[in-house]
Amino acid sequence: MRIAFVVQRYGLEVGGGAELEARLLAERLAPYLQVQVLTTCALDYMTWANHYPPGVEQINGIPVRRFPVQAPRKITAFDQFSAKILSQPHTPYDEIQWMALQGPNVPTLYDFLREHHTRYDLILFFTYLYSTTFWGLQIAPFKSVLLPTAHDEPWIYFDIFRTVFHLPRGFIFNSPAEENFVRRLFHNEHIPGVALGIGIEVPPRKPVPTIAEPYLLYLGRVDASKGCADLFRYFLRYKAITGDPIKLALIGSQAMPMPDHPDIISLGFIKEGHFGWLEQAELLILPSPHESLSLATLEAWALGVPVLVNAAAVVLKSHCERGQGGLYYYTEDDFVAALRRLRSEGDLRARLGAQGRAYVEREYRWERIEKQYVEFFRRMYDLVYAEASCSVQ
Repeated sequence: MRIAFVVQRYGLEVGGGAELEARLLAERLAPYLQVQVLTTCALDYMTWANHYPPGVEQINGIPVRRFPVQAPRKITAFDQFSAKILSQPHTPYDEIQWMALQGPNVPTLYDFLREHHTRYDLILFFTYLYSTTFWGLQIAPFKSVLLPTAHDEPWIYFDIFRTVFHLPRGFIFNSPAEENFVRRLFHNEHIPGVALGIGIEVPPRKPVPTIAEPYLLYLGRVDASKGCADLFRYFLRYKAITGDPIKLALIGSQAMPMPDHPDIISLGFIKEGHFGWLEQAELLILPSPHESLSLATLEAWALGVPVLVNAAAVVLKSHCERGQGGLYYYTEDDFVAALRRLRSEGDLRARLGAQGRAYVEREYRWERIEKQYVEFFRRMYDLVYAEASCSVQ
């Protein structure tokens, strides 16, 4: 079976949940399927500036075809327009303009799909939010599958996405919580879907020099939209109340200013080696209010590390309830109380970590995930080509 993965960015240097998920799935499914990736030349999701050369290259054995972005995103114009249409009544045409400003604008990718979609039995689009999915999904929806990485955020309520969430042949969700959210919002239960996520595999690790003092770890893009502004404020209040010498280490590209404080340490984006930092952390903190899977949470549990997560993220709260591997908070006071308890009760941390590890081993083994993906793609293939056969007859 020939499958095209369409994703806005792709590469070993690319940080981002949907992009990493696309790469891991492409590499794990390659033994079963003929996978080709269709993506842009961009590395930076803020500007979409061309970084990689256009054309085809091999990345870990996967053929990756890159298309140039027509023009970088005008960040100020995009932010201003986003604020405008969120704060006042607007039309669907305003939302189309928002999508054009959102980008990435890659007309040659869409031309390629129009001319060559018959090369592929199925086309898998990653994340609903960008132009690559919005325009690309409209080209051959009858053979397209959407992995939306959807969560409760302002954009998903735009009218233009009502069409997006009714176009594909099928859906692949990252969690039951994501599927429930999408079904409630769009009433598209008639479109087949399955909640799968990805598998978790901890690679062999070399000793990683960290810091001598105990630390909490944040893993992800350092961005206000990821809850990091709240994290800094809550963490500093916790320290002011308790006098705890614990440090906060952050791994991820930095998209916002950080407090100048000796106990807040930014490590930047780490291409390899984050497992070493994660394994030695007291716990992982996830302040993001919007997640569709949270690879970082599952990786922490695979290593037996407990988590403290934002309950506003329904998926994170659901993971904690199903996996019993961490605590969640609603408010700043909740955060302080939960962190104080986790820091003072080593037995609790150990128990939560062990329960989280058992959850990942039960639900997120690659062997199980791979089999389910292949089965779902075969189901989609049968639907597409059974209908094609009937239409010919």
